[in-house]
Amino acid sequence: MSLGNTFQYSFDRGKSMSVTTTTENESFELQETASGGSRKQSPGIRRSGTTPIATQRSMLIVPPLILALIIIISWFISTATGRVPDFILPAPRDVFATLVDGLRSGLFLSNALVTIQESLLGFFLGVIIALPLGYAIAKSRLFAATVQPYLAVGQAIPAIVIAPILVIWLGYGLFPITILCMLVVLFPMVITTALGVQTIDNIYTDAARVEGASGWSMLAHIEFPLALPAVLAALRIGLTLSITGALVGEFVNNSAQGLGALVFEAKDQLNTPLLFATLIVLAGLAALYYGVSRLLIKLAEIVY
Repeated sequence: MSLGNTFQYSFDRGKSMSVTTTTENESFELQETASGGSRKQSPGIRRSGTTPIATQRSMLIVPPLILALIIIISWFISTATGRVPDFILPAPRDVFATLVDGLRSGLFLSNALVTIQESLLGFFLGVIIALPLGYAIAKSRLFAATVQPYLAVGQAIPAIVIAPILVIWLGYGLFPITILCMLVVLFPMVITTALGVQTIDNIYTDAARVEGASGWSMLAHIEFPLALPAVLAALRIGLTLSITGALVGEFVNNSAQGLGALVFEAKDQLNTPLLFATLIVLAGLAALYYGVSRLLIKLAEIVY
C-alpha cells in the first residue's frame, strides 16, 4: 500500500464498522455503531515510523552472537575445569589452533573444494531433473500417480543404504558421489516445485489463455513467475542438502579427499581438535551456501 493510501471497510445490518489505515502517519481508527450506542477508539495505536535499518540488522546479528558467546564460554569452562576429557571434548584453544594451522597449510581449502565440486555437481543435476519433473507432476494427474510412489520410496530409503549400491554399479570416484548427491536433493525439490505450480490461481492462467498464451509463453510469462517463490525455496533446500549428499558419498566411497574424508581421518586418529575444526569449516560452508541462496532470491526479486 502506498503512502497516503486509505483502506475503508463498511458493513450495514444494524451496525456499521469503518476501518481507516493511513500508512503515512501509521494511525489506526476503529468505529463501531450498534443499535444501542456507539464506541470509538482513535487513534489507539500510533507508531513512530519504520524501524531503522541498522536496528533491524542488529536484531538479526546480535542474538546469534550472544548465543555463540554463551556456548563458547560454557565450552571453555567445561574443559578448563577438567570435568570433560580432552579426547571427548577438546579445549577451544586447541580447536582454534588446529583450524588456523589447517587454513594456513591449505588442508581445509583443498578438501573443501573437493566437497564443493561434488555437492554443486549433484545439486545442478538435481535441478535439471527436479524442476521439469515437479512441473509435470503438477500438470498431469496420471504422471503424478505413476511417479510419486517411487519418489516417496526413494526418499524413505536412507542415502547411506543407496551409496553402496552405487559403488557396486558405478565404482569409486566423483560420478557415484554426484549421483548420490542428486538423489538426496531430488525429492524435496520435486515436491516443492510441484506444490508451487499447483497453487497458482487459475484466474491468471485462464486470463492468459483468453489473451492467446499457451505452451512456452504460458510457462515463461505466467506460470514460472507465479511459482518462482516455491522454485526458489526448492533451490535453497537442494543447495543446503547437497552438502549432506556429498559427505555421505565420501564416507561410503572411502574418498581420499573431501571434508568427509577429513572427518574419517580425524576419527581414526582420535584427533578431536581436527574433527571439531572440520565441523567448523563445514558450518562455514553451509553458511556460504545459505548466503548464495539469499543472493539468488534478491536477484529474482530484481528481475521479477
